[in-house]
Amino acid sequence: MAGQLIGARIKALRQERGLSQDGMASLFGFKDRQTVSAIETGVRRVTAAELLLAVERLNVPLDYFTDPFRLDGEGLFSWRQRGVGRSELGEYERVASRWVGAYRAMSVQVGRQPPLMRRALGLTRQSRLEEAADAGERFAAEFELGDVPAHRLAATMEERLGVLVLMVDAYQGISGAACRLPELDAVLIARNEVAGRRNFDLAHELFHILTWEAMPPEHVEDAHDFGGNRVEQLANNFAAAVLMPKAAVNSFGDWGRLDEEGLVVQLNAAADDLNVTSSALRWRLVTLRHLNKARARAIPEFALRNNGREKAEEAPPSLFSRPFAEVVALAIEQGHVSVRRSAELLGVSIEGLEELFSIHGLDYAIDL
Repeated sequence: MAGQLIGARIKALRQERGLSQDGMASLFGFKDRQTVSAIETGVRRVTAAELLLAVERLNVPLDYFTDPFRLDGEGLFSWRQRGVGRSELGEYERVASRWVGAYRAMSVQVGRQPPLMRRALGLTRQSRLEEAADAGERFAAEFELGDVPAHRLAATMEERLGVLVLMVDAYQGISGAACRLPELDAVLIARNEVAGRRNFDLAHELFHILTWEAMPPEHVEDAHDFGGNRVEQLANNFAAAVLMPKAAVNSFGDWGRLDEEGLVVQLNAAADDLNVTSSALRWRLVTLRHLNKARARAIPEFALRNNGREKAEEAPPSLFSRPFAEVVALAIEQGHVSVRRSAELLGVSIEGLEELFSIHGLDYAIDL
């Protein structure tokens, strides 16, 4: 595993520096690029002398190659955002990588193995939008998400799919992300978004997790309930159907008979009941042919904002998640990582780490 880690880090650094394998071979004094290729794929181990040479000639600290909490060369992210600059997003990705990397390393240390197999949806880029919606309906039914799927979705992803779900304090404009590692999937959601937005982002990122091999998502995508490239359209239709199944939407009666005022009132009330945004529900009604596009577009945006309220009144969910906090607490308790190192990785103070455990109902005898 150490050889694979070092090889992946060398490849990531080579690509970041714009070096070819021939160029890297010359830097190390190897005869050919095949040696570099063997190192990057983990077939050939790096000697101690070669590792020190890499530190010197690539001008990076030794722990770049050995730190198990890094994801360089392994983690792939797909960010859902609006108007975030490339450098700012890259900076936040490095922060988020530490959280996911810490969980990956610590969970194995405390005896929690990743899922043996990954679930996948049988969809491709050529799939119709209706097929994506049908898949969402089936997901909600087969995983028994109940009358309000939003309430059970995160727990189902964690408990039955083995996906790490983290509620995070994201930079302004970042809604969330999906992350793919060789042995772990993770979803990050900006916890200060309104509940309906968080739930839609969660279901949207779930689609990317379940279709990553068939249609890898873009590294950066614009956050919209509808529209975007083909993969994003499929993801949105899947997400809408997961959170707003036909039976749930139809249970509110005949939408087409409502006048304009009654439609807005019912949209906001039903969206609250389903824990989604009124805007997302509006477009779900179009998909289900309860409304036509012209009538949907005619609804004033301000009437649907915050589901008809002047401002959102809910408190954000707790930082990260209970499974995440529990793994960190166990790693500390079993001596795999220090309290100070854990706090540093999570970006909190030592007191903040203690508060995190308490918020998630963890009562470990740890001397903080």
